[in-house]
Amino acid sequence: IELCSDLLNKNPYDQAVWYLKCRALTLKNWIDDTELEEEGLAEELLDDNAIAQMPRPGTSLSRPLTSAQNAGMPNQGVRPMSSSGRPLTGFSRPGTSSRPGSSSVEGAFASGRPGTSRPVTASGRFVRLGTASMLSEPGGVFINIDRLDLRKYAARPALARALCDYILYHDHNPKKGVELCALATVQADYQDWWWKERLGKSYYQLGLFREAEKQFKSSLKNTDIIMTTLELCKVYLRLDQPNSALDHYAKASENHPGEISLILGTARVHDMLNNMSQAVLFYKKVLYFDSSNVESIACLASHHFYTDQPEIALRFYRRLLQMGVNNPELWNNLGLCCFYASQYDMTLNCFERSLSMADDDNMADIWYNIGQIAIGIGDLGLAYQSFKIAVSVDSNHAESFNNLGVLELRKGNVDQARSNFQAAARLAAHMFEPSFNGALLSFKLGDFQESFELANRSLEAFPEHSDSTELIRQLKQHFTML
Repeated sequence: IELCSDLLNKNPYDQAVWYLKCRALTLKNWIDDTELEEEGLAEELLDDNAIAQMPRPGTSLSRPLTSAQNAGMPNQGVRPMSSSGRPLTGFSRPGTSSRPGSSSVEGAFASGRPGTSRPVTASGRFVRLGTASMLSEPGGVFINIDRLDLRKYAARPALARALCDYILYHDHNPKKGVELCALATVQADYQDWWWKERLGKSYYQLGLFREAEKQFKSSLKNTDIIMTTLELCKVYLRLDQPNSALDHYAKASENHPGEISLILGTARVHDMLNNMSQAVLFYKKVLYFDSSNVESIACLASHHFYTDQPEIALRFYRRLLQMGVNNPELWNNLGLCCFYASQYDMTLNCFERSLSMADDDNMADIWYNIGQIAIGIGDLGLAYQSFKIAVSVDSNHAESFNNLGVLELRKGNVDQARSNFQAAARLAAHMFEPSFNGALLSFKLGDFQESFELANRSLEAFPEHSDSTELIRQLKQHFTML
């Protein structure tokens, strides 16, 4: 980039050097945007795309399949949910912590990261990336987009393509991207798939999903490109139409057999819909073509762990270690698998390794799991301390508050237990455990009305919870007797 800048200072009209510098700056800031992004505050407040309020289970990401429709797979009581009520995946990806159309404005205002109250904004991230890249350039801004005559560039396809990527990935200015792509598409007589794909990408960044869908479909008619299919499926997931995304993945897989990104995309959508039997088949298919795919191995390991096969999960996680993956989450999962597979000598070593590598983002979860293991071996003192440390690291860790409530109840501290259950229920409306524990405590204390309300809240979060159903049945008997 510096060499190009020197050459351009000597001769500002050297097109070859201009092109080279433009591509270099673009690639320096290039990000793989085929993944679904996190939905931020701006997306929640300004999104006018209407989504069905009561979709059938399995047809919307906001209503995944229940265990009754997903026979043999773990239910919500076994497999934990994310903050928006989505089943936890074995691999952390952009968008896995929420479901499109499911997060509330209150949830968007709250930060998902411990230690900060700043809400996430995807469009704000683009703006910050654009301004940061401009500031870091020696000699000021390379191309002033506002002063360019885009018609002149549209007539020269090679330079126009370099400029288009520069606008989208370096300046993050999708409005100008739309303008240039529209002019270039007309210039190419509507036959160039590349311009339609970039036009769709610009529309997507502006939040115009239906326009983006039209452009991607038109681009695929001209030329069947895998990247365009991935972009189109991303639009459908954002519009909460997972079955349309699955159809396009299947159609593209017929034309491109063995393409991992398409099979993996299909597996992810099934995972989002809680259709684990299908997801597992596709994750295994990915490993058939690429035996070192980290995401598939991690998701299969998670699946085996939650279906009560910790020994098989342990083999998958060991495979990840052999491949060179080395992070606190992996050691944490290895520790849990060793514990449930009765390899107690390995458990604490794994957790020690995990804690030594952890930072504020995952420290609370690791201490929470240490607390769970302490409960498993009967050391309630260690469990209490572990949950207290988890809460001190991340004051929004609802699971730790819930378990602290149970331990306080064992000690006989009823008021403390009740406040912990209330804190957990307030922090995580998607969890059924705090509501049920609070309902049971109120029932024993004789506060039947509050118990009934909390038990109903528990059933809203987990409709198949038999203990909540039984508690409500007993309460109704009490009410009829009164």
